[in-house]
Amino acid sequence: MTVVRAWFRFYAELNDFIAPDRRQVAFLHTVDQRASIKDVIESLGVPHTEIDLILVDGRSVDFSYLVRDGDRVSVYPVFEALDISPVALVRPQPLREVRFVLDTHLGRLAAYLRLAGFDTTCRPDSGDAELADISLREQRILLTRDHGLLKRKVVTHGYFVRATRPADQLVEVLGRFDLVRSVAPFSRCLRCNGEIERAAPELVWSRLPPRIRAAHREFWRCRSCDRAYWKGSHYARLARLVEQAIASLGARGGSVAC
Repeated sequence: MTVVRAWFRFYAELNDFIAPDRRQVAFLHTVDQRASIKDVIESLGVPHTEIDLILVDGRSVDFSYLVRDGDRVSVYPVFEALDISPVALVRPQPLREVRFVLDTHLGRLAAYLRLAGFDTTCRPDSGDAELADISLREQRILLTRDHGLLKRKVVTHGYFVRATRPADQLVEVLGRFDLVRSVAPFSRCLRCNGEIERAAPELVWSRLPPRIRAAHREFWRCRSCDRAYWKGSHYARLARLVEQAIASLGARGGSVAC
């Protein structure tokens, strides 16, 4: 088997995925002669969905490029302030609507994204193959903390969530996909993801505890599962969570472009 040796350098947050001794430096790596640059990059630990630009000897290439002996490869994540669409060959076409599918480990984040008004699917019983298929079939951005899931070929839009606390994860996702202006709190059902609409009291009255009927006059219901909502003690807490996420991004000087 013929092998080639090429130099690789990963920039910014892509270094989160590679071995510590290879971070922030150029390193020599040996690969099979017929290896695509996508396969080599993912073998080093970096999911293709995290990449915005690949330069080989200063020239932009796509994922199908076959690595050659002596190549100098520079790999970049999403650019925050520059529009590189005229030269970037790996960036997928943006989705017409921002919708998400999350793996089972991000259930709380799924609830927070619904709370903020975003169409979000999270099925606890879904395996990796099904999640990848949902992402492709329904044109949803796949959010996960599983590197391997993002390396599946069918996944074109995905993101590895760095934060571990759900509230921090919400801030991260809103910033990463520039969603602050699209936030619409309390417009989706936290249970089923359906749309919420205002409901006349008589439509939900029979399902409410006496103490709720006595204390409230405004109600909402989910169009899909018919769950009733009202502005109880939980309302202020959840509203504050979304407000704090938005305020946090404002304090950082803006959001990150997708």
